[in-house]
Parts: sequence; C-alpha cells; structure tokens
Amino acid sequence: MIVVDPPAEPVAGQGNPAALAILRRVFGYPAFRGQQAAVIDRLIGGGDSLVLMPTGGGKSLCYQIPALVRDGVGVVVSPLIALMQDQVDALLQLGIRAAFINSSLDFQAMLATENRLLHDELDLIYVAPERLLGERFLGLLERLVPRRRVSLFAIDEAHCVSQWGHDFRPEYLQLAILRQRFPEVPRIALTATADHLTRQEIIDRLALADAHVFLASFDRPNIRYTIVEREQPHKQLLAFLAHRRGQAGIVYCLSRRKVDETALWLQGQGVTALAYHAGLSAGDRQRHQQRFLREDSVVMVATIAFGMGIDKPDVRFVVHLDLPKSLEAYYQETGRAGRDGEPSEAWMTYGLNDVIIHRQMIDESNAPDEQKRIERQKLDSMLAYCESAHCRRMVLLNYFGEQPTAPCGNCDVCLDPPLVWDGTVAAQKALSAALRTGQRFGAGQLIDILLGKNTAKVRQFGHQTLPTFGVGSELDEMGWRSVFRQLLAAGVLEADASAFGALKLTAEARPILKGEVTVNLRRQSPRGKRPVRGQSPTVKPVPKQVDGDASLVAKLRLWRSEKAQSQGVPAYVILHDRTLSEIANARPDSRLALLEIAGIGAVKAQRYGDELLAIVASG
Repeated sequence: MIVVDPPAEPVAGQGNPAALAILRRVFGYPAFRGQQAAVIDRLIGGGDSLVLMPTGGGKSLCYQIPALVRDGVGVVVSPLIALMQDQVDALLQLGIRAAFINSSLDFQAMLATENRLLHDELDLIYVAPERLLGERFLGLLERLVPRRRVSLFAIDEAHCVSQWGHDFRPEYLQLAILRQRFPEVPRIALTATADHLTRQEIIDRLALADAHVFLASFDRPNIRYTIVEREQPHKQLLAFLAHRRGQAGIVYCLSRRKVDETALWLQGQGVTALAYHAGLSAGDRQRHQQRFLREDSVVMVATIAFGMGIDKPDVRFVVHLDLPKSLEAYYQETGRAGRDGEPSEAWMTYGLNDVIIHRQMIDESNAPDEQKRIERQKLDSMLAYCESAHCRRMVLLNYFGEQPTAPCGNCDVCLDPPLVWDGTVAAQKALSAALRTGQRFGAGQLIDILLGKNTAKVRQFGHQTLPTFGVGSELDEMGWRSVFRQLLAAGVLEADASAFGALKLTAEARPILKGEVTVNLRRQSPRGKRPVRGQSPTVKPVPKQVDGDASLVAKLRLWRSEKAQSQGVPAYVILHDRTLSEIANARPDSRLALLEIAGIGAVKAQRYGDELLAIVASG
C-alpha cells in the first residue's frame, strides 16, 4: 500500500480522498475522468464491478489505485504475456512495486517473485490466467488471504470469456474459481468491447451476479471512420499512407499469406513494415512487437493475433484490408488507434468476397448451431454497418446500446454524404437474376447476366436466354456489386458458403419482387471521381492540441528516446507525447511547476525533473 497525505477536504465528484491523493501524487493527474472515481470507490469498499470503458479511457487506474489504497497486493489477470513487462515497467517508473509471473520467467526469477509476494513486497502482480489457475499460485494466494494481504482481483480483457466473441480464451471460463476460493476479495472485470450478449456472458461465467456494471460511452471522437469499396487494394492503401509516413499504425489482414505479402510490398514502397501472425516463431513475434512498441514509425501488418491489450498510445491509424467478422472485433481493433486522444483514423476497404469467406468459416467450424447463428448475426451487423448511408459513429454507438443525438461530422458518411436513390427496380432485377438461375450462383455470374456479357460460363448454362440477360445496363459492374452487397446487408439475400457463395433469396425478397415496398440504396461515387477520403476540401478537421514550441518538443522527444533506450522500455513509459507537449506549452521553471503537468507525479519529477527543467531552460 502506498501512503500519501490525503487532501484536507473531499473533492466533489472525485470520490475517496486517499484515491484522489494517489492519482495526483503518484500518477500526476489532477482529477478523475468519467466514472473512474465511482468505480474506484466501489472497489475500495469491497464490492465487485464490471467496467466497460473504451480503449484509452483509463481502465487501468480503476484497479491500480484501489490496489494501492487497500491493504495487500492487487492480482491482475492478463492474457497477454508479451505486454506484462511493459505494464510493469510503467508502474516501476511511478515508484509502484510491481512484478509479473508468466512462462517467460525462468525458475529462479519466478521463485524470487513468489518470495516478494509472500513477504508483502508487492503492490501489484500481473499473472497469466493459466498460471493463476495452477494450484501452486492459488496456494500462494491462500497463504496471503488469512492475513488480508490480497487487496483485489482484476480480470482484464474480460470479453475473452465469451465463447462466441472474437478473442475467446478457454482458460477464462475457469476464473469463476476466484469467487469460490476467495469470496471476501473484491473482483473487477474490465473490457473495452462487449455488446449486451457478451456483457451477460461475462457476468454469468465469472460469477459476477452482484457486480455493479459501469458502462462508459463507447464513443472515440478523435477517431475518423472511413470505409471504401475494394478496387485496387494496394494502390488504395498506398494512397492512404501517402500523407501518413513516419506515423505508427496497424494494418489488419484476414490471412497469414496476405499479411506476409502486404508487409513485403510495403517494405518495397519504403514503409517500415513488419509482419505479425501465429505462423511466425515466438521469437520473431516478440521482436516485431517490441519494435512496434518502442519505435516511433513502425507499421505492423497483422492478423487479429496481434493487438489485444496493446498499450502504445500514439498509434495514428488502423487499417482493415478485409472485413472484420463482427462490430465488436472492428471496434476493438480500431480502438487501438489514438489512445492518447489525438486525431487518428480507422480506414477499411472490403468487398463482397469477404462476406463469402466469413460465411464459409462460420459454416465449416465445429461450433454448436447456436454459436453459428450468433456469429452470422454479428457478421450481418458488420455488413450493414459498412453499407449504411447514415453516420458511422451513430450506427456503431447504436449497436452498443447508446443513443447519439446527432451525426459526428468526423466519418466518411458525414464528410462526403452518399446519395440515396430509389433502387427498387434494380433490386427486383438482381433478385430475379438469382431466382431464374436457381439460386445456384454468386454475384459475379449474376452481374455478367445483368450486364449481358456473353461469357463462356453464361453460355455453358444457357443464361443468355434468360429474360434478365442484359437488362441491367443502367449500372456498371461496381454499381451492381454495391446493389448485391446492400441486399445482403439488408437480409434480402444470403450467401450460401457451402455452395461457393451462391446468393439465395430470403423471405424479405418476396414483397420487393411484388412491388409492395420501396428499396432505397446508397449510390456509389463514380469510379475515377471518388475523392480521397480525409483530403476532401469539405473535411472538418479533428481538433488537435497545440504542441508548443516545435523545437522544444523535438528536444524533449530526443531526450525521452535516449532515456527509453538506456532503460530498455518503450518511450511512452517514460512520458507520453501529451505530457511533452504540455511541458513545451507551460515551460515550467521549478519542480513545483513541473508537478502541475498532467502525467508527472512525485517519483517522475524527482527522477527526471532536473533534466527536464534544464532542457526547457535551454530551449
């Protein structure tokens, strides 16, 4: 437990005085944000909690501060062995006694950490779930509990418990044992991503029936959302990156092969790009991840095996070259951008084939039928999001149960609104083409029929004789692909993965074919005239903080880089970019003034204060 002098008077809305004192003295922040104070009060008081807070929203403080206020050690369950070291390094910079136990430690190092644990020499210990669940570690905790030396259990990335989620970890299903064996120790489960179904599953599987649920807004206003139809993905990606050289980012691909090909291609374009997927050796994954975390301008090209729990605050963009399988996955992955609150981008390109691939993966899996049904629903919601003519942020927040009051003004739909047209006749033609060909063919063949293309496959099946042959000349191929995607998104058509993506009519198609309903569709921008997203003269810029004197910021960044390199830690562990900018703006001339800068607590001021003040004075 860290003991500090509490404020003389409780601060309205800021909760426990001791917690507020630790926030200021240790972490260097003047006040709690959002629901942090309420969550911390609940945990300090011994109550269980489920916290849903967006990435970058300050979830870690919700258990770190209570662990420092309460007697004993806080036990943090994390599924990410590779990132525990950085998390612990960041706490050590603050003077907090932290350690981790996972398979990366040799036997002697593990014994030494266990000895510190038993002798009350730790404030926080991070542990992988499989290590926590072993009888050895549970036995250590049982020796501490009678002396009230375990302050809390924090279960990070709690959505990993969901069997139909995008990050399912089987060992998370066993964490309810904490309630059984340590009923007096409060627990907090935390995640940045969970729809209503996943929230309930977390509560049920972790035995959190009595937990208070804290639900923060899912909005990340600093992230600009852009989705484009796939045409020439490498060319489109290069155009997107053209004005983002020197920035850190993540590019997600669906397959390992595509990851390797894209990383190699980007390297050939002069981009510092690295690959990350489960097919690489553990050593290569570790090295690539460390470079990404510790260098300023690395682009990581990865499968979804990379990213959960990434604490790098200055990721400026997240790109998806393939459609994610759910909005939860999309939100989680895009949320790795802009954790520092600075303007960032989530850019995605996708095509109809993505839906077919995901459907096939779902249908061919060994999952129970109920799980497959839920996964199909999630994929349908993802597709509907892509094809929506409404503000991206409003659609996304609605999915997670929020009711935004107005369009965001910071997504492609708001910045470049699509035209909406009466597509009833086009929809009828598309559905008729599918129906008259026996619902046995994919979009490619149906489009050839509608456009009157006399291809070998068309002749093979006699489709040139159909009444729908050549009736679709009012649209080009891209226009018809858009129609079919939107009909899929609306649930009027469904793709049969077992029949190579054959498009089949649903019950929703009947009233359209009968002319009983009107179908409104979004119109695609004409090829060759489509503006480059994010560079249109109508773009409303995201507010950006003033960086102060650029030369002073550069000097501070150089100093930080040298410190990080000498200590073998990521630069942000020393000080965040925002803290450097505030120093450059405020130009503190004393230790006391330095302590007024957000992100500089007592230990950092003592450790780095003289050097920082000297740099400011020379600048």
